[in-house]
Amino acid sequence: MSSTGQYISVRETAQLLGINEKKVMDLIDSQELRAYKIANQFLRLKKNEVMTLRSSGSVETETNIIPYSTGERVRDFFYFNDFYLVSLAAILILIYTIFQT
Repeated sequence: MSSTGQYISVRETAQLLGINEKKVMDLIDSQELRAYKIANQFLRLKKNEVMTLRSSGSVETETNIIPYSTGERVRDFFYFNDFYLVSLAAILILIYTIFQT
């Protein structure tokens, strides 16, 4: 396939343009970018069209850095690892009961 026919995903487009995926979808909705459905299922964009939009300078990259506080880190740790923490506690309780009897 030639470089003019190379298709990329919405995520790859967002990375190339330095914006989030929602903004890429907004660009597609406003018809600044043309999207293609592959197999009537996957949304793809032509890489050369994305690079043309990027070089035109009409899309500003996002530099918003949202601070991630310590409290949020702790909350996320427990949220995403709750199964492992509960499993570890159950294993420790079982080991304790086995060696105490």
